[in-house]
Amino acid sequence: MVLVMNPQEHQECARCGKCCLADMIAYVTPDDMERWVREDRKDILHIIENEQAVWLGDHFISCRTGRPIHGCPFLEMEGRVTSCSIHSTRPGVCRNYQPGASEICPLWYRKK
Repeated sequence: MVLVMNPQEHQECARCGKCCLADMIAYVTPDDMERWVREDRKDILHIIENEQAVWLGDHFISCRTGRPIHGCPFLEMEGRVTSCSIHSTRPGVCRNYQPGASEICPLWYRKK
């Protein structure tokens, strides 16, 4: 069985939040940081500076607490629908993600 992305031209996000279970803090770029400084987003910068995520090979942990990090701290859930509390200025890794682009997304499908 081969895993492939659904060939539809564009897929609407299911807003399940599964892609947000990856720790976005570990993927923040210098461009993201510069934008948040310009925007005076102390809320975002505070979380990033205090979490200091480290990859352990199969999951992230916080250098500050030593505890596993389970998802983006900006992920908000209401029932089964999720949203991003920093959507308008989310990191590039989030802006560039396409629904169905990875196995974590329920829009990914298996080709038989």
